[in-house]
Amino acid sequence: MPLSGCYYIGTESLSCGQKFSAVNPKTGEFLETEFSEGTDKHAQLAASLAAEAFIDFSQTSAVQRAQFLVLIAEEIFNLGDELLLRAGLETALPRARLENERARTCDQLKLFAEILNEGSWVNAIIDTADSSRKPVAKPDTRSMHSALGPVVVFGASNFPLAFSVAGGDTVSALAAGCPVIVKGHPAHPGTSELVASAIIKALKKTTLPSGAFALIQGSRHLIGESLVKHPDIKAVGFTGSLKAGRALYDLAKSRVEPIPFYGEFGSINPIFALPDGIGTNADKFATDYIASLTLGVGQFCTNPGLLVIQQSKQSEQLLKHLLHKLKKMPSGTMLSINIQTHLNDEVKFLNKQNGVKLLTESVKNTSFAGTNNKIYTVAAQDFVKNAQLQEELFGPVSLIVICSNRLEMMQVATALNGQLTVTIHTMLEDLHYVQQLTNKLSQRAGRVLFNGYPTGVEVCRSMVHGGIYPATTDSRTTSVGSEAIYRFTRQICFQDVPQKILPCALKNNNPLKICRMIDGQFITN
Repeated sequence: MPLSGCYYIGTESLSCGQKFSAVNPKTGEFLETEFSEGTDKHAQLAASLAAEAFIDFSQTSAVQRAQFLVLIAEEIFNLGDELLLRAGLETALPRARLENERARTCDQLKLFAEILNEGSWVNAIIDTADSSRKPVAKPDTRSMHSALGPVVVFGASNFPLAFSVAGGDTVSALAAGCPVIVKGHPAHPGTSELVASAIIKALKKTTLPSGAFALIQGSRHLIGESLVKHPDIKAVGFTGSLKAGRALYDLAKSRVEPIPFYGEFGSINPIFALPDGIGTNADKFATDYIASLTLGVGQFCTNPGLLVIQQSKQSEQLLKHLLHKLKKMPSGTMLSINIQTHLNDEVKFLNKQNGVKLLTESVKNTSFAGTNNKIYTVAAQDFVKNAQLQEELFGPVSLIVICSNRLEMMQVATALNGQLTVTIHTMLEDLHYVQQLTNKLSQRAGRVLFNGYPTGVEVCRSMVHGGIYPATTDSRTTSVGSEAIYRFTRQICFQDVPQKILPCALKNNNPLKICRMIDGQFITN
């Protein structure tokens, strides 16, 4: 396996004395190849190179950046089995899951290439001058979205490809014209380096500045803090735990120049199942719910960690099916021993909470980072009184809230913290009540689903993968879909600027075939 164990800064690889290794979560054994610990020196170098590259990279044409993204996708596929095998060893994820994630990663790159080629993402708005206007002449003003500056991206633990080195944060930032420095996740450094090598190969095939991309590895928090604090960094993308993310968020906001910090901290993704939504098919509902709960060993940010039901004949049948089905559901291996240990601590805490009872659990997986599936129950009033029951259990563990009536179900909805998703299962027998519940839950999440399950995030233009804090740090944004590009742009207005100086998208004779608003009307050249 041709892994160097070095940093990638620009097109150069650097190393230092201190090393760390990845651990196989199934066996607990250290994997071959040591990786260099990033230092403050490397953070300073990467940030400086990114700042130098920013002017040239941000001024490249959208077509050039689109070609770069397509090349990255091609180089990732060219890694072949080497990437899948290494990712499997480092994460214990099955090959089929990794193949799907690789396809999603590459499709994401191609989606943003399409967005760049189409061009309307710059939101070009032109208000032409009117010298005859009284009492004051109207100036010529033109605005568009422009790249924000160098961006730091933290690789996620649970998606070694789609939310890591070439994941959504990296792709949307590069598409906007922002150089990217990735802090690789220490649980899968080999996977990170392989993907970084694909990006470097793609970069070398272009005329883009080498400082447009860098990877820095490291198992310690200091390197991440150094990157966030660096004055040349203008935004941060983070997917991970609330504790770690909040510490970095506070750091970003306490700088002399505060910067945007786009953090995704997780969610319990409540499902509200009305009696008519369960209906006569409680068996199927139980099967589908458990499948969504345990998908990826419960380590998706969209696994349903909370099920809210109303006491009824349908819910009684559902509880019986859940009890029997979960016992038979195979348990899995978690991504790392650290995640497994943290989940164990969270479960111990849950067991001590007032009114919480274990409904059922499966047999524990005996691998090094093995776990087991669990479902707990709690009465609605106990849930509403205890805000700590809303903390995410990152793993295949779910809490069922049992409501006595519709009023209690609405009280649970009112008490909810911010979420990535909320789901309602209903056949609309009482349209007025469902509308009220929908309105309430829509205030709590970035995505509202009906009669489905939140696992599975479609990568498309209309997707919103965001939510109210503590799900994310900015409810106005998404980390999936075409709108993600706006996290790494800013609007800039040009007033009475000569045509020769204006960006192409704002020139009168615009060579780009994009939709623009001119004097209040949308016009496509």
